[in-house]
Amino acid sequence: MFNDCGVRPILVTAVLLACSSAGALESPAMDSTSVGVQSEPLKSVPPLSNPTLAVPDDSQLVFHYDAVGVQIYTCEASTNGFAWKFQAPEASLFDRQHHLVLKHYAGPTWESIGDHSKVVAKKLAESAHEGAIPELLLQATSHDGKGSLADVDYIQRLGTTGGLAPTGGCDASHVGTTTRVDYTATYTFSRPKPRAK
Repeated sequence: MFNDCGVRPILVTAVLLACSSAGALESPAMDSTSVGVQSEPLKSVPPLSNPTLAVPDDSQLVFHYDAVGVQIYTCEASTNGFAWKFQAPEASLFDRQHHLVLKHYAGPTWESIGDHSKVVAKKLAESAHEGAIPELLLQATSHDGKGSLADVDYIQRLGTTGGLAPTGGCDASHVGTTTRVDYTATYTFSRPKPRAK
């Protein structure tokens, strides 16, 4: 029906513009009023590299988020000379729909963007991950606020890439210097299983 060479490109362009406009309407800006609070139910998580990273049987995984951020190190003097010392993480965690849902920072602390609930955790176990910071199992030590993180009891850091301290560049002339090393990871969050009635 539309064999004219001038008509077909116009129609294709119109369709592409229409799809592009529709996509823009379906992609909300990432602020506190539009982001989700939880991801979809767990579909898969990175495999455990070590059984010591497993969550205890009385807890269950409820959601997991992909993190993009940095590991922060400072050059310090030590008894053996000079070394990069870990200071804190700084990362953004996204759900399956690519919504920013959590902030991750010193503590280590995870804070919900949507409801501002927080959880702080301590390391229970770690497993080396070649070429990257170790994978971790952490246990919650404190909570703040009521919301999605209020009853989280265990957190795993899995599938890590990057984040290792530099192997050089720390000497007397660089003491106090801070460096930020890119890393990614998947964090899983668990809650206590409901008690049987």
